[in-house]
Amino acid sequence: MRIGTWNVNGIRARQGQVLEWIAREKPDVVCLQEIKASPDQLTFDLHDIEGYWAHWHGGKGYSGVALLISKALAPDGPAIVHPVFDFEQRICTATLATPSGPITFASIYVPNGGKDYAAKLRFLEGIDAWASDAQRAGHALVLCGDLNIARTDMDIHSKLRKANQIGARPDERALFERILTRDLVDVGRTMEPDNENLFTWWAPWRNMKERNIGWRIDYILASSGVARTARAVTIQREFGASDHGPVISDFEVADLR
Repeated sequence: MRIGTWNVNGIRARQGQVLEWIAREKPDVVCLQEIKASPDQLTFDLHDIEGYWAHWHGGKGYSGVALLISKALAPDGPAIVHPVFDFEQRICTATLATPSGPITFASIYVPNGGKDYAAKLRFLEGIDAWASDAQRAGHALVLCGDLNIARTDMDIHSKLRKANQIGARPDERALFERILTRDLVDVGRTMEPDNENLFTWWAPWRNMKERNIGWRIDYILASSGVARTARAVTIQREFGASDHGPVISDFEVADLR
């Protein structure tokens, strides 16, 4: 099973790149963030991507997410759910039944917090409560997207570290760690625990992307049973014009298809 997540920073500006990426990588699950478009603003090519069920959850604002599921993975189509704490098109989920139990996939965009830091914390609290409920119900989770938090200082290039900056504050990091206690694993860091150059976002100036001076704020978090089957995680820094790089992860999940 291949899962891909990408903050595209405007789907209409990246349509060609998104379609190229999907055709090349062939993910079973595609999670997109900051699509910045309502469904009626999308072209036919996006509404009808061959081989996928596509759900677009966005308005005309800055956020919005999408979740695409391979038809081979869900022949009858996935049931899309928006958790009750989602007020601004920031999360959509789909649960697939498998012989080994249900797996819920989520595409998530956590707000940066610069304009309303309290709202960011409330949204993280909502994710935590929702993940806790799923854990109690025995549902495996795969949460993908831009969480707008660098877990540790290692996840910020040394030239960009500042005291108490949003995205690295103790209270939001503590919430992130609490979410991980819901039997979730940060797959990227687990695969590369000592990589100090593992970044997914770069400021769009001074060739930051080309120089790989950035932050790691895009994640694939998976329940431990799924995470232990992970075989690779790749950040595709050089692909696309977004200020975020796509993240791809491969799993060997038995009996999923």
